[in-house]
Amino acid sequence: MIGIKKVFSLADGRQIEIETGKLAKQADGSAVVRMGDTMLLATVCAKKEAGADVDFMPLSVDYQEKYAATGKFPGGFFKREARPSEYEILIARLVDRALRPLFPSNYHAEVQVQITLISGDHQNPPDALAALAAASALACSDIPFEGPVSECRVARINGEFVINPNYSQQEEADLDLIVAATKDNIMMVEGEMKEVSEEVMLNALKAAHESIKIHCQALEELTVMAGKTEKREYCHEEDDEEVKQKMIDACYQQCYDLAKQGIKSKQERSEKFDAVYESFLETLDEEYKEEHKVMLNRYFHDIHKEAMRDMVLNERVRLDGRQLEEIRPIWTEIDYLPSAHGSAIFTRGETQSLSTCTLGTKLDEQTIDGAMIEGSNRFILHYNFPGFATGEVKGNKSTSRREIGHGNLAMRALKQVIPPEDECPYTIRVVSDILESNGSSSMATVCAGCLALMDAGVKITKPVSGIAMGLIEKNGKWAVLSDILGDEDHLGDMDFKVCGTRDGITACQMDIKCDGLSYEILAQALAQAKRGREHILNIITDTIPAPREDYKPHVPRIISMFIPKEFIGAVIGPQGKNIQQIQADTNTTIVIEEKGDYGVCEISSADKEGIEKAAAKIKAIVTVPEVGEVYDSVVKSIMPYGAFVEFLPGKEGLLHVTEIDWKRIEKVEDVLKEGDEIRVKLIGIDKQSGKFKLSHRVLIPKPEGFVDAARSNARPNRPNGNKGGNHKFNGNKNNNEKKDSVSNMNSGLNIRRDNRF
Repeated sequence: MIGIKKVFSLADGRQIEIETGKLAKQADGSAVVRMGDTMLLATVCAKKEAGADVDFMPLSVDYQEKYAATGKFPGGFFKREARPSEYEILIARLVDRALRPLFPSNYHAEVQVQITLISGDHQNPPDALAALAAASALACSDIPFEGPVSECRVARINGEFVINPNYSQQEEADLDLIVAATKDNIMMVEGEMKEVSEEVMLNALKAAHESIKIHCQALEELTVMAGKTEKREYCHEEDDEEVKQKMIDACYQQCYDLAKQGIKSKQERSEKFDAVYESFLETLDEEYKEEHKVMLNRYFHDIHKEAMRDMVLNERVRLDGRQLEEIRPIWTEIDYLPSAHGSAIFTRGETQSLSTCTLGTKLDEQTIDGAMIEGSNRFILHYNFPGFATGEVKGNKSTSRREIGHGNLAMRALKQVIPPEDECPYTIRVVSDILESNGSSSMATVCAGCLALMDAGVKITKPVSGIAMGLIEKNGKWAVLSDILGDEDHLGDMDFKVCGTRDGITACQMDIKCDGLSYEILAQALAQAKRGREHILNIITDTIPAPREDYKPHVPRIISMFIPKEFIGAVIGPQGKNIQQIQADTNTTIVIEEKGDYGVCEISSADKEGIEKAAAKIKAIVTVPEVGEVYDSVVKSIMPYGAFVEFLPGKEGLLHVTEIDWKRIEKVEDVLKEGDEIRVKLIGIDKQSGKFKLSHRVLIPKPEGFVDAARSNARPNRPNGNKGGNHKFNGNKNNNEKKDSVSNMNSGLNIRRDNRF
C-alpha cells in the first residue's frame, strides 16, 4: 500500500482522513485531507536558507478550487482556472493567519503553502478544512513549525452549536465563525452573526476549540507515523550579545520615557524614536553598522517594543496619552458628495474613511460562479487603501489581499442590517476609500459605510459601529486597549475587531500573537468593545438619527410588478423586441425574473413619469380583455368591411364598418387611416375563434330619432315572414344621407391621427 493514512472521528461521528506519501512526494511536505467526498491536496515547500537582509517570515499561502473537482467548466473565454477569486483569497488569508504566528520568530526562510480542492461535495464545505490540510502538510515535513494547528467552522442553528455544517445549514445559522487554534490556545477568529451576545460568542469559541483539539491530537500522531519529529536545523539570524546589551542600556529608558510622554502625532512620535536609534548608531563604527544593519534594526525594534509594553502595563496609559479604554476624538459628516447617492466621512484620530453608497438595479448584482458556490450578491462593499493614507509613495496596483480581507469584514458587519429585497429592491454598493490610517481602517469603514447607507435612504434595521481592541500581556499582567493605534497593533499581543448594533455583535475578526490567552481576558475585551461600540453609535446617530425618509432626487426609483407567469414571454416579445421598445420609449430599465407562479417585473428610472408609462404598457400587455371594457386603440390596417385595431399590446380586433358610427359609411378609408387612435369598446368575443368584436359608435351619442340605416343597409332583403325580419328594407329611406359629404360622415367620430401635431 502506498502512503500513510490517519483516520479520526469528530464528536458527531463523522470521519476525517489524512493521507500522506502518495501524492506530490517531491514537496517538503504534502497531504490529502478527505471528509465525505471533499478532498484537499496541500503542499509545503521551504528554501534551505533565508534571503539576504531578511528579518521577517516570508510566508505565502494560496488556495485554489479546481472546477473539475465538482464536474464544472470554468467560465470566461479561456475556460481554465486563472487568478484566484475573492473567495479563494479570503480562504488563503484565514490559513495564513493561523499558520504565520507558529513559525519560529528567528526562522526567515521563504515558505510556500498551496492548497487545492481536488474533489468537492456540498455536504462538506472545503473552506473549513483548508487549514487542517496545510497543517497536515507541515506535520509531514521537516520544516520548523510550532504547531500543530487547525481550523473549523462553528455555527449556531436553533440555539445549538454545529461544527462544520453544510451549506444549507449555514443559511439557517445566526452565528457563523471560522476558528483556528492549537491544543492550548485560540489563534484566529473570523465570522459574522445576527446580533448575538458576547456570551454566545464566547461559548461558540469554546465549542470550536474542543473540536480542534481532536484535529491537533491526530496531527501529532501523523507526525510520528511519517517520521518527521526531527525538524531541520537553521541559523537565520546573527547575534552580538555585547552590542545588544549596550543598546538596551542606552535606549530602553529613553524609549520608555518617550512612550510615556503621550505624543499624539504618529509622525512626531516616530521621528523621536528614530532619533533615539540614530543617536545610538553614532556610537558605533561605520563599517560595523553597515555589516550588521539588519541585526541592529532587529535589536532596536525589540527594545522599542518592550519599552512601550512595559510603560502601558506599569503606567496604565497609552502611547498617545489616552487611558486604556479611551477612544480618540471622532468627527463625521454626511452628504459630502452632491452627486453620489449617499456619502459620509468618518474620522477617528488619524484614521479617515470617505465612503459612498450607490443604488442600482438587479442588473448590477454581482454574479458568483465558483467551483463550489454559485449565486449573486445584492450588497457589495469595496475597500481601497492607497499609499498616501500613510504618507507613502506606492504605486496603484491591483487590489491587495489585505484590501479584499478588510472589505469583506466590513461587508459582513453591515450585511446583517440591510433590508430584504422585498423592502429594498436595489442592488447596493458601498465603497470605502481610506484617506488616512493610524489604527483600524476596517472599523472606520464599518462606521462610514453605515452613515453612507443612511444618507442614501437605505432603511437599515439598526446602525452598526466597529472598534479594534488590543492586548498587552506579560508575566501575568495584562491590559486591554480600546481603539488601538497602528503601533499598538504592531507591538501588542492581540488585534480584536468587533462590530455590532446596540443589541449584539454582527461580525468579528481576531488575531492573537501570544500564548495562553484566557477566556477571562476575552470576556473583558468583548465587554470593553461593547462600551466602545455604543460610544461610537451615539456619534453616528447624532449625525443622522435614522435613514433618510426618501431617496435623493437623482437616485433611480424602482417599482416591482407581479405578472402571471404565462405573460412573461409576451412582455419580453420575440428576441426581446417588446421589452426593448418599452425601455426605449420610456427611458427605463426593466428586469423580469421568474419566481414561482409569477414573474416579477422590476422597473427603474430616475424619471417617475417614465416608470409610470412603462408600468402602464406592461399592465396593458398582461391585461385580459373583458367584454364591456373601453380601450384606447390604434388602427393597424384598413379593410373594405372595417378596420383592425390594436386595443391592447399584441391584441387586435375588428372594428366593423357598421360599428364605426351611427351613420352609414361608404368607405372605411374615408374616415380612418392606419395609425389613427380611436376609443373602442369590446362588445363580444367569439367563443370558437376567440376573435374580438369592437365598437366605437356605442361610445358616442345616438342622434335623437335616428334610424339605424347603416345596419339596415348592411343586411340582405328578407321576406316578411323571416324570423327577426320585423321591417322591410327601404333602400330610399335615407337617401338624404347619401348626399352628405365625407366630412359630414366624420361627425361624432373620436379619431386621433399622428399628423395632428
